Amino acid sequence: MTDIQRIAQDTEVTLHFTLKLPNGDVVDSTTGKAPATFKVGDGSLLPGFEQSLFGLKAGDQRTFEIEPERGFGPGSTQNIQTMSRDNFTDMELEIGLLIIFKDAAGGEMPGVVKAIHDSIVEIDFNHPLAGKVITFEVEIIAVKAV
Repeated sequence: MTDIQRIAQDTEVTLHFTLKLPNGDVVDSTTGKAPATFKVGDGSLLPGFEQSLFGLKAGDQRTFEIEPERGFGPGSTQNIQTMSRDNFTDMELEIGLLIIFKDAAGGEMPGVVKAIHDSIVEIDFNHPLAGKVITFEVEIIAVKAV
């Protein structure tokens, strides 16, 4: 009789997943696509998502609610910046608009327009899922030791 491999450190996991917001909107999913494969601890899953999988085996299907502290963080008011509206003269601004900014190192920083005032614009640089409870649905396809 062989031992059933369960998800733990030093395992590679292949799974289908769906991430949903509290209102049921799907944020991301592998349903209808190739399943995702990752090695536990490789950083491809947030720790809160990864820890919820420990002990599962191939064939298991589960639904987890991931609190902000275990998911994308609670969000921070320090990540909301005000900028002069003059910086945005070449674009049509609206609440919720995603804008990609360049950081000092030349990398990309996505920000979402939170508020528009006469002379300033508030940009939220928190992760779009920060502060949200995420429903994480998984179907484990395969688990193997690595």
